[in-house]
Amino acid sequence: MFSKILIANRGEIACRIIRTARAMGVKTVAVYSDADATAQHVLLADEAVHIGGSASRDSYLKGDRVLAAALQTGAQAVHPGYGFLSENAQFSELCSANGVVFIGPPVGAIEAMGSKSAAKQIMEQAGVPLVPGYHGSDQSPATLKAAADQMGYPVLLKAVAGGGGKGMRQVWASDQFDEALAAAKREALNGFGNDDMLVEKYLTQPRHVEIQVFCDNHGNAVYLFERDCSVQRRHQKVLEEAPAPGMSEPLRRAMGEAAVKAAQAIDYRGAGTVEFLLDVDGSFFFMEMNTRLQVEHPVTELITGEDLVEWQLRVADNQPLPKAQSELTLRGHAVEARIYAEDPDNEFLPATGALSYLRTPAESAHVRVDSGVVEGDQVSVFYDPMIAKLIVWDEDRERAIDRLTNALRDYRIAGLTTNIDYLYRIADSAPFRAADLDTRFIERHNQLLVETPRTQLTVEQQLAIVAALVAEPAAPVASAAGDADCSPWQASGDWRLNYRHRRHTAVAVDGCEYRIATELADGAIHWQADGGEQHVTGTLSCQRSGDQLQLVIDGQRSSASVYRAGQQLTVFSAAGSFTASLVAPDLGDTDSTDAGGGLLAPMNGTVVAQLVEPGVDVEAGTTLMVMEAMKMEHAIKAPSAGRVAEFYFSPGELVSGGAELLDFSAAE
Repeated sequence: MFSKILIANRGEIACRIIRTARAMGVKTVAVYSDADATAQHVLLADEAVHIGGSASRDSYLKGDRVLAAALQTGAQAVHPGYGFLSENAQFSELCSANGVVFIGPPVGAIEAMGSKSAAKQIMEQAGVPLVPGYHGSDQSPATLKAAADQMGYPVLLKAVAGGGGKGMRQVWASDQFDEALAAAKREALNGFGNDDMLVEKYLTQPRHVEIQVFCDNHGNAVYLFERDCSVQRRHQKVLEEAPAPGMSEPLRRAMGEAAVKAAQAIDYRGAGTVEFLLDVDGSFFFMEMNTRLQVEHPVTELITGEDLVEWQLRVADNQPLPKAQSELTLRGHAVEARIYAEDPDNEFLPATGALSYLRTPAESAHVRVDSGVVEGDQVSVFYDPMIAKLIVWDEDRERAIDRLTNALRDYRIAGLTTNIDYLYRIADSAPFRAADLDTRFIERHNQLLVETPRTQLTVEQQLAIVAALVAEPAAPVASAAGDADCSPWQASGDWRLNYRHRRHTAVAVDGCEYRIATELADGAIHWQADGGEQHVTGTLSCQRSGDQLQLVIDGQRSSASVYRAGQQLTVFSAAGSFTASLVAPDLGDTDSTDAGGGLLAPMNGTVVAQLVEPGVDVEAGTTLMVMEAMKMEHAIKAPSAGRVAEFYFSPGELVSGGAELLDFSAAE
């Protein structure tokens, strides 16, 4: 076995690999960019080497620098994780040429599956079923559109070198094709350096089911059952589970054997994932093969009891697979949720900033958290916005989903917007619990999953705000002489002589303002909200340095966690989380100015394209420019008919969220 390996990745996957390597007695070397100098994977590894600037193209995608770090530190092998260089044939070849083992498949397998069009041809020859589509070398827009028109809409555009949902677009009608193709090609070129596309018939009700395969250098090949990854948005997975609900043993065996056949057709080695579309009639079609470990591999580990990273290291060390197909067993059910810094209620815009407050569920045999961050870390604009993966296991699917919803309520983050409450709504929804799954699950149930804006606070929410306001009585200030006793004139509590002090506080939640009056008397909290008199008696105690509140109200006990940052309160409870902003009194001296006709950047990101010329009239909804952040594009559209007078940023420039992007004049 190797004595030292280098991990050519970052974040949670690098931390995940380090844990297994350490358990096997293998030392690890991390690499890091400017932005990751104090990242957790750097701190966890035995050694770390700086390889460049914050942008991936200046660091993690620099294969020569990664290899130089391996040679410099004496690492015998490189584990690429997923993303970055994990499916880069040139990097694999560079490692081999310098006597460093690439912990992944051989160059030929990466090259064969690196082009989606070439992969389709190989799978067709191997007898693996394919979705109808165009995989040709003629990449002219006219040829691609003619192929789409011929096979009929809807179709799916896919970058031949793509992955992770990048460079993909659904096209529902012929008149949408040109714009979708341009966007997909631009995204593919930016993400992979290759804008060649293929066109496939888009199945309207398929499930995304993938098979985990493993091959060694001794002719052995197995499949470790399947994962259902149908819950997606923009072709990126949101929830994954194993095994796939409703999967019969004959179908599981047929898909598993087809996946092994696909791997053997390219002389595969190591861990790979063969992705299929499973139609409602039980027919399945090859989509692609990812020649690496997958983000969702933990659900397979939990149902099989196997450590897939350990398998990778053993295969790369020329050892045989730890188990034969007949020795692999499937037990229970596992579900994974991807915790992202993004706003599901605003087109999933990525969020950046500090993880000011972070509490994760307690890990156990049932709950696992794969993360690369701790409280105080930054979510940067330079990388994918995934914060962590939450994985749960139980004896059956129903209990596993219950585990997941409970764990999501215990996952608490403040400082930036996350998708945690959105994940809860998916997992707890009737369609998901009933396994009514297909790749358009989120689109079909969008109204059910999107949070309804609050028009009034519940009693529980008002109580949480009241509790947060009164939970920490102000301490007296010590006298200048340092006496233990403090002057009563310096105390800032609620006590008043012959008078019950009432606090009046205005808070804003979801854009609505609420006025709450609280009064402490005789050990009880009396409060009034929005003029509706309500009276609550009980006791209030504070734990965990003030963030954990225990309330007993008329004999009923409840709890909430509150994080306060300046004038903002973030409240976490069994009913979910919300943020309340304390509203300063209006003293009539606020200078309100109108920003004019500018359009603001919705997030921190990079300008990638300007699509109109200044001075040219445009219609409402016309895309004016495109921004990209954390591998996702966002179109800036005209709010009405009008024209752009001036762009303030050029393609390639970094822009801060909220910055004015352009000067737009509405038509009169």
